[in-house]
Amino acid sequence: MSKIEDGNVPLTQEIINFEELSQDVLTIIEQRAKDRGIQMQFRAKKEGFQYPFIYGSPVHLRQIFLNIYGNCIKYNRIGGKIITVSDYTEAVDGITTYEWTITDTGIGMSREYQEHIFEPFSQEKEDARSTQQGIGLGMAIVKGLIEKMGGTIEVKSEEGIGSTFIIRIPFKLAPAPDTVKKTAAQMDISGLNLLLVEDNELNTEIAETLLSDEGANLTVAEDGLQAVRMFQEKPEGYFDAILMDIMMPVMDGITATKTIRSLKHPDAETIPIIAMTANAFREDKEKCLAAGMNAHLAKPIKIENIKRILCEYCV
Repeated sequence: MSKIEDGNVPLTQEIINFEELSQDVLTIIEQRAKDRGIQMQFRAKKEGFQYPFIYGSPVHLRQIFLNIYGNCIKYNRIGGKIITVSDYTEAVDGITTYEWTITDTGIGMSREYQEHIFEPFSQEKEDARSTQQGIGLGMAIVKGLIEKMGGTIEVKSEEGIGSTFIIRIPFKLAPAPDTVKKTAAQMDISGLNLLLVEDNELNTEIAETLLSDEGANLTVAEDGLQAVRMFQEKPEGYFDAILMDIMMPVMDGITATKTIRSLKHPDAETIPIIAMTANAFREDKEKCLAAGMNAHLAKPIKIENIKRILCEYCV
């Protein structure tokens, strides 16, 4: 929140496949809603995505919608609904404005509280909302990010009926990515010897399963110091790449990468080191690259993304 108020939130301008980003958000939200017995409904005013590729900051867009949907679920009733209607304007000078109207059937808000919903840690008193500890920084951050993107958000609500959030954000149109790139089926990583550096047992198990199913061979290190020692002990050419977590005990991924790059091992300067981390902001990616990593993948990891990066650097 402080970064937003100071104007220090670094919004990226990446090419976004809007359909894929929407599906990422819905995959998370639909499961949360299902757990609460809440039905999700979606409707588009116009058929299809006329402008599927836009420039924007995907991390912050996900944050906006996860916060809004999260509140629609949190303050809804069991068996309730969340209805989303999407629309967009015709492009003018290469810019289109997307609009989302998100309506829930929850507890609603008083007219007085609606004037304060975007304030940090706002809470309606003597209401069911107060038993759920208010909205924290979520909606304040949402409003700050949307305004930084040049957009607007408004809320309409009626106590006992529900709330409606209307979000409008302008986007510059982006060209379609190069379609000549290899498909996932064409990317072969079988036979690669990979050093996986990960301290979380579940994350390790998932990565081992995904990569082993693709034919890769894995050696696992539980922290950065183990990874440095394992790499140092192996002969030239033994490992094809290192998949490096960032937040780890004993030695973190940034320090481990810098240490590996400084070794006198024949592969120290050239082995691909790929960050796999929940730290997905631009400044986190820049830190990884500055430390000597070749690429940055945000968790949760998708096998198609790992294969694409490994094929780019190893195959």
